[in-house]
Amino acid sequence: MRIRQANKQDINQMADLLEVLFLIESDFTINRDKQMFGLRMLIDDPSKGIVFVADNDGKVIAMCALHYVISTAQGGVVGLIEDMIVKVNHRHKGIGSKLLERIIEYARVKNLSRIQLLADKDNHIALKFYEKMQFKNTKLIALRLMV
Repeated sequence: MRIRQANKQDINQMADLLEVLFLIESDFTINRDKQMFGLRMLIDDPSKGIVFVADNDGKVIAMCALHYVISTAQGGVVGLIEDMIVKVNHRHKGIGSKLLERIIEYARVKNLSRIQLLADKDNHIALKFYEKMQFKNTKLIALRLMV
């Protein structure tokens, strides 16, 4: 298993992973065309962010995206982590930790001053994982408006 940057050939397999993730995250709906379009946009424009995958003999078994955002609070670019998912039959083997460690390492190399993420409040397994990875709760809550 290796962690590497995603490419266009990975999009179908990553869309499969997003279907699993969006079954867990009730705020999102599965729309394969939209998810594939979004992945393609991110891969085609490295100025927007990067996607890493865990590859096991050519099979994508996990993924995680890091999007760049300008923060006035930080006075620079920060990262927003999205789409962290490991295939069910590959969980509890350290793959998620390795993938997230790669994202953190990449964020440091890119001089991002902060990385943050949203997690489903009912996904206790994910919340425990992020806590183990030293992410801290904030007093902020997520609000959204679909436009």
